[in-house]
Amino acid sequence: MHLQKLTLFNFKNYPEAEFEFSDQANALTGLNGSGKTNILDAIHYLCLSKSYFQSADNISIRHGEAFFSINGVFKLDDRTEEIFVGLKSGQKKILRRNYKEYQKLGDHIGLLPIVIVAPIDQELIIGGSEDRRKLMDSIICQYDHPYLDNLMNYNRALQQRNAFLKQAAKTGIDDISLLQIWDERLTHYAAKIYEARQQFIERFIPLVNKFYAYLTQEKEIVSVRYDSQLHDDNLGVLLEKNAHRDRILQYTTSGTHKDDLELLLNDYPVKRIGSQGQQKSFVLAIKLAQFDLMRQTKNVKPILLLDDIFDKLDLNRITRLMELVNQDTFGQIFITDTQEKHIKNVFESINTPLKIFNCIS
Repeated sequence: MHLQKLTLFNFKNYPEAEFEFSDQANALTGLNGSGKTNILDAIHYLCLSKSYFQSADNISIRHGEAFFSINGVFKLDDRTEEIFVGLKSGQKKILRRNYKEYQKLGDHIGLLPIVIVAPIDQELIIGGSEDRRKLMDSIICQYDHPYLDNLMNYNRALQQRNAFLKQAAKTGIDDISLLQIWDERLTHYAAKIYEARQQFIERFIPLVNKFYAYLTQEKEIVSVRYDSQLHDDNLGVLLEKNAHRDRILQYTTSGTHKDDLELLLNDYPVKRIGSQGQQKSFVLAIKLAQFDLMRQTKNVKPILLLDDIFDKLDLNRITRLMELVNQDTFGQIFITDTQEKHIKNVFESINTPLKIFNCIS
């Protein structure tokens, strides 16, 4: 699978732009603020229907304009897939596949697998549990479509249960039978989410270990531990135990929305004991493990987006990474860097063809 052609209108800093990419390595060079990362984000939009960097779509509309559109032509196996994403200010986002509009954006997830590595991924180490849950969800959703439906249904039931708890506190309603309606729904979907996350982590841990060892050539032991309240009880039992507490706090304190991943280095949190190099290598190993897992489950090589990684790694790790992604297990790659000469030298050293695009703000 690879992206052949990308067309942008009023997307972020691009009034209009068109790119034809190599099916191997593509470099986007230019000064900071020139729009390199915006091209990666446009590709992410086409594959997952949303930005990797902003939660609100309207931020992606070029300043002073009323809409943006992104069009991409992909080669997938022996067929062509044309994907369109568009948004007019104040209206619903449109996503089309081969000129046919999706009724549910979630139906698109998994068609075009993608992995991105960006500076904001450091939040996986230093950020809260939400960042690590999002990582789990983004990976599993791309190869397990029922998981996405279960996750959406769970989140909907969670919002409704929390709304009921707040309303009950205001009005004095103390009808447990009404609360049990949401408890049953949450318990049903939580069991499916928990099972999928358990299966994911069992496959994920060995891959993280493999890539960390490859990148660092060290004997440190890294691991990813799945932390969930459901290890001890099913959610129905937990909700019943904490019902009084939930009514006082006016939100749901138990469930898979509290899950986390512990990132460990020699059995200690890498956040506390890891050097900057160890933390960066851990994040990169996680993303490479994501790539490998998706490649195995989808039987297709995901597109790999590498944003500004050369400034974050030493020469040894850069060389090891480039040697790795030059192997047959990897497919189309996009890399951003401020220095064209630097990125040319890296790819010449591993004897890999590279197509370069200069971005000018």
